[in-house]
Amino acid sequence: MTRSIVDNQSRSCSLKWILENDVTHMLDLTFTVTQEKFGELKEVELVENGANILVTEDNKKKYVELLVEWRFHNSVQEQMDAFNCGFFSIVPRYLVQIFDEKELELLLGGIAEIDVEDWKRYTEYRGGYSSEHQVVLWFWSVVEDFDNEMRARLLQFVTGTSRMPVNGFRELHGNNGPQRFCLERAATNDGLCRAHTCFNRLNLPEYPSLEKLRERLLFSIDNTTGFLQE
Repeated sequence: MTRSIVDNQSRSCSLKWILENDVTHMLDLTFTVTQEKFGELKEVELVENGANILVTEDNKKKYVELLVEWRFHNSVQEQMDAFNCGFFSIVPRYLVQIFDEKELELLLGGIAEIDVEDWKRYTEYRGGYSSEHQVVLWFWSVVEDFDNEMRARLLQFVTGTSRMPVNGFRELHGNNGPQRFCLERAATNDGLCRAHTCFNRLNLPEYPSLEKLRERLLFSIDNTTGFLQE
């Protein structure tokens, strides 16, 4: 069977690995993907005759682009068309077109009260940080000063969702299953915060002051783009 690099647990990490490593010797990787539909597995070609086109160093970027397009668009097109038909029959399209996907999530899902103490209790630390590190204390001080909407936006920036789990942060999940919120010291001490939504991890530079931390964190949240999130 043709190898499917993208699985339900680690597709984003696998695609990143393909882009960053030599795939010359992966002779079983072709322009196909395996799809499960009603309990049956079938091979889908990403391009015409894709089963006979090997992924190489020269075409791997195109392969990744096609696979992402298939996963997030083509494979669910039928379901999305049905959803859109029903949704827009109730809510006029023009009313939601002014919002991006993050704003729309907040509008539709609402903002639940976020328990900062519970958030802190189930947070892990890496790269030399600990719950007693000065920068970590500043971080939580800033979060405590946030109103609930800003806390939700921070949570959305780091995890991809603005809502905490029903039973609290101990049940927070990431790309590979249960994954606690994590603060990791960044390599630079003065850059912007970077979020890894697959792993619920925030790379937090060791800022020299609480004011600098607040400024950079707010800027990162307010200017969320691809280079600040992975």
